Amino acid sequence: MHSALELTLLLLGTAVFGVVAFRMLHLPPMLGYLAVGVLIGPYGLGLAEDNASLRTLAEFGVVFLMFSIGLEFSLPKLSSMRRTVFGLGMAQVLCTIVITMLLACASAYLLPQYIHISWQASLALGGALAMSSTAIVSKLLSERLELESQHGRQIISILLFQDLAVVPLMILIPALAKNPENLFSTLMWAGAKAIIMLLLLLFIGHKLMRSWFDVVVKRRSQELFMLNLLLITLGAAWITERAGLSMALGAFIAGMLISETEYKSQVEEDIKSFRDVLLGLFFITIGMLLNVQLVIQHWWLVLLLLAGPILLKFCVIAALARFFGASSGVSMRTGLALAQAGEFGFVLLNQAGGLQLMSPLLMQLILASMVLSMLVAPFMITHADAIVMKFLANDWMTQSLALTQIASQTMAKQQHVIIAGFGRSGQSLAKLLDDEKIAYHALDLDPERVQEARTAGASVSYGDAARREALVAAGIHRAAVLVVTYANTPSALKVLSLCRELVPDLPVIVRSMDDTDLDQLEAAGATEVVPETLEGSLMLASHALVMLGVPLRRVVHRVQAARDERYASLRAYFHGASDDVTEDAEYICPRLHSVTLADGARVVGKALSTLDLDALKVEVATVRRGEMPLVVSPSMVLESGDVVVLRGSAEAVARAEGQLC
Repeated sequence: MHSALELTLLLLGTAVFGVVAFRMLHLPPMLGYLAVGVLIGPYGLGLAEDNASLRTLAEFGVVFLMFSIGLEFSLPKLSSMRRTVFGLGMAQVLCTIVITMLLACASAYLLPQYIHISWQASLALGGALAMSSTAIVSKLLSERLELESQHGRQIISILLFQDLAVVPLMILIPALAKNPENLFSTLMWAGAKAIIMLLLLLFIGHKLMRSWFDVVVKRRSQELFMLNLLLITLGAAWITERAGLSMALGAFIAGMLISETEYKSQVEEDIKSFRDVLLGLFFITIGMLLNVQLVIQHWWLVLLLLAGPILLKFCVIAALARFFGASSGVSMRTGLALAQAGEFGFVLLNQAGGLQLMSPLLMQLILASMVLSMLVAPFMITHADAIVMKFLANDWMTQSLALTQIASQTMAKQQHVIIAGFGRSGQSLAKLLDDEKIAYHALDLDPERVQEARTAGASVSYGDAARREALVAAGIHRAAVLVVTYANTPSALKVLSLCRELVPDLPVIVRSMDDTDLDQLEAAGATEVVPETLEGSLMLASHALVMLGVPLRRVVHRVQAARDERYASLRAYFHGASDDVTEDAEYICPRLHSVTLADGARVVGKALSTLDLDALKVEVATVRRGEMPLVVSPSMVLESGDVVVLRGSAEAVARAEGQLC
């Protein structure tokens, strides 16, 4: 028996090591949590027991996950994707549930010694198997730059409906466990309560939410903002729980309400840490349920339950995608990406097991197969192209035809501009090039945008600039310049690598959000990097100077000088608590920091040249003595009371400050 502190340390320690190990293997951290649960659970080393208190705490992970899903629930977004979301997505969930129910009943008839399952349990099982992993799939699609591809849009649409389908399923499954004679009335009553709660929370909450958040935000307290966020999330969950519904439904509605306010982005960031930690705890408790010895004893059934659902979901999703008009290649890629089990599948399966809708043995076998399916999912998605090419010869022809179409449009062009990405920035560039009668050809991965732009006469094709074949087809060997118009550093680095391999001396201009990756992009071969933040600062300053009467020629000269020095004088700035930094940017990006020399400072009376700040990768930007800024020179002798402004990374500046004081 562990104390609360010992159990907390055990969970934290094992979770950290588990997630680190799986991150090193480039696998999702969720699988690390599951492995940790298996290892320390009652069926593993027995270091922790699956008790009611731990399970209750873990349920809050599901609550915050549903809250996050509610934040993403946008009616305009759903409206634009309604055919694939409510057509393809709904068809996938319903077909998977129905086929699973039929197969479960057949399996119970053929293998009665292993499988004893009622129709209620088979429906719950179908709902669990209908889910796919939003975390794994969206992450891999993002890394592979396939979110805006044709199969990427299909996949995201199906995942979106799966997330929405969890809400009625979490109402339905508890109703199935009640008296079967009154099942219809139970379901009707549960549905009526859900509708009433939905209407009350949405209509009353919608009017109050924005006003209440305005009151809280005006207090200018981050602590109060977080307390208010937790109160709303858990309060809505409590209301729906008291109404006999799931806590997750209340959290989902709360997320929907906040998504309509201007505070959505801030809430999303603040809630992320609570959601990820508690959701990790939920997956640890799921792992604790897995009896490894029992799985080994029935390994052939586990493999059957692994291969069966994967094959079933692949066939169902690929067939439905084909029915809804997708090509064979897109359909197969969609099916391969969504064939695995998902996070909400564990939620529904855990709910079904807790309500004793299925036997413990069947629960163990299905749980094991779901974990294994998620382990193989990254490999299936990574090798999807090779699998499709192997079984679908005409997909190669389709891709070749697309490349041929690109090549036919650029064949007559010489010294043209290749535009990678035809979003707002790419279209603005194209318009200016058109005005100057300069030829261009754009590549973009949004089929709707490409179709509309081509209909309007733009020279744009569907293609991925991060693929060698697309760049060759776009005429990179005859181009005058390549411009990467989207601010995605990993993709830009891939484009730069291909460009340097194909045409080493081709000028490449790359857009970035700020100067965080400026050095990295330049080292990769970018001729020019245009950081939006710094360019915006330059434009703002130039307009202000002109309005103040500074001659335009001098303003233009100053702006060009800043660009010529690669924004060196602008890249460092004084950081504050409100600055938004990502990961290691705080320690990598240059910053300015003021250090006031006290009477007993060790550098008082010494010249700057003797301090050896270069070894610390720090330079002295300015020195202020009293009200006068001094000209910095190596022979300058520092005095007590001087304010020394250092320029360098946060880590380097901190070391230099220690040496100065």
